[in-house]
Amino acid sequence: MNKFVKSVLVLGISSTLSVSMTHAAKYEVIDKGGINIVKYSYAQQENNQSQMAISGSDLYNFPVQFQYFDEVDFDNIVRLADLQYENVYALNNIEDEIALRAGTPTANDLSWVVRFLNSQASSSLYQKIGGIVAMRNLTGNAGDTEDFVVFDQNFPNTTTLTRSTVNFVNGITNDGWIYGNGSAPYIPVDFTESDGDEVVHWVRDFTTRAFFSPDAGETIIELKPPTEDDSIAENLRFGGESAILDISESLFAVGYASTSIDQNAIDFITDETGGCADPNVLDDIPFKVCIQGAIDNMYNTEAILWTLNADGPTSAKTLGHLVTPNPEDQREFVNYAQAINNQGVAVGFAHGWWDESETDPSINEQRQLYAVVYKNGQVKDFTEDHSEFFDSRAYGINNAGIAIGHVKTFVNGSLRTKFFHVDTNDFDGVMEMIRPDDFFKGSSSTARAINENGIIVGEGEVETHNDSANAPRRKHAFMYDIASKKFTDLNDFLTCTSDYTIIEARDINDNNEIAASALIKVPRLDSKGQPVLDTTTGEQLVEDVVRAVTLKPIAGEIEDCSAVEEKVEREGAGLGFISFFALLTFGFTRRFFTKN
Repeated sequence: MNKFVKSVLVLGISSTLSVSMTHAAKYEVIDKGGINIVKYSYAQQENNQSQMAISGSDLYNFPVQFQYFDEVDFDNIVRLADLQYENVYALNNIEDEIALRAGTPTANDLSWVVRFLNSQASSSLYQKIGGIVAMRNLTGNAGDTEDFVVFDQNFPNTTTLTRSTVNFVNGITNDGWIYGNGSAPYIPVDFTESDGDEVVHWVRDFTTRAFFSPDAGETIIELKPPTEDDSIAENLRFGGESAILDISESLFAVGYASTSIDQNAIDFITDETGGCADPNVLDDIPFKVCIQGAIDNMYNTEAILWTLNADGPTSAKTLGHLVTPNPEDQREFVNYAQAINNQGVAVGFAHGWWDESETDPSINEQRQLYAVVYKNGQVKDFTEDHSEFFDSRAYGINNAGIAIGHVKTFVNGSLRTKFFHVDTNDFDGVMEMIRPDDFFKGSSSTARAINENGIIVGEGEVETHNDSANAPRRKHAFMYDIASKKFTDLNDFLTCTSDYTIIEARDINDNNEIAASALIKVPRLDSKGQPVLDTTTGEQLVEDVVRAVTLKPIAGEIEDCSAVEEKVEREGAGLGFISFFALLTFGFTRRFFTKN
């Protein structure tokens, strides 16, 4: 049962920051993120044709279906605003209650409606908000980014999408195949309770399902997991879970899929005395709603390798586990594949023993997740000395067999992640995990991708203060060249006058173009996408947002910016994008998952 969060982006912006930096005009920034339906955009992958897969969040003009609210709901929205507006950045108390109750709220009041719906996320009686949007840029030019529909549908008898889906566009191949995973939309279903009350429940068919598109998003082909096969009894098919996290040019696809249902979940679903099969339960909630309440811990998932053609999968197989548990050990043993190369060598992570020499595990043997290589039908761990290095992940691999990722270890008494690269061609010998120096000794860093030139990109901490949930360290994207062993802050490649701060690098293609996410100050817009003006001066207000960008190499030279100071100010809770996937961060995002 995978409880994974897609790790898109974790930002640390100090309240006031002043640093001196040396920049370089070696790369230009092409903003791929400007699109009028979402506030924030995040780069996922860019192919050799400069086409980019992008994720977006924070929808403008969310399509609230006001006809499903009653007077009590409106009362609760007004009460919520009255209780919280003094502590919520950039929002006022309800501005026009009459218009709100008529279903035509102001932008400020629409924001409170969305907050109210989010507060009711656990109840099937309220409309659901997805808001993570799949996007693409197929021209390489700024201004040409557009969204595309994966599994969403229009509300009944309308031309309006529900926007209740969570869609992760995880990458795009050199041939323009887009892939990822997305959820089914929540659709309103009328229901009469045992006391005669008529209510509406919001239900969906599955939580997340793999998809690919051989024509860059125009045609969506879904990949059902084994738990939805025809060989499974129809009354035990509840949607399942699957995702494609990477596709090679040879059309090998890897990711995960549900392969079985936990027996405890089956027992609950079929229980006629308190479970989903109980007639008394079904008198008051639909069967699908009961399933939605049980589905979070229902599925056992495994790493899957599919072979694809333009019509769908031609074969599928599980990639195996790292260890064999005690026969009486009832825990789920996770194995996930994050990336694959053209030779069919995949990398990811899997549960292994804390004692790497263990051959006769006990029923509760101590375990941890470790980066692994899937090759020739075998699964191997390359994290040395599990007492010192642990909780590792492999996120990418190139066609030369060099894999990258991060591993956790203690540095000066604090737990940190350190990026690594490893040569998987030594699969039958000793695969040495090489951990280069990064921003500084106590910096946490993660490698996200590697190209065929042996250049790695990722991100790491650039601040040295003691980090905490309330004061995380600020991060910058980096580049590391394996051949020259040179580590560089990607911001050092920009002109001194650049308005962008590169905070995360997700991918690098073979032209050394980098898919990254950047912080930039832009005009502030309200929840309807309209400009926000200062109430006193009438001037346009601005705010910091995250944008998907391409860093494109140019024939420039290092610029000396040592005298330039960059000041990043955080106004209250203004940096709302920190909560995106918060994780993703359900990794966002391409290939980056963390086990809960």
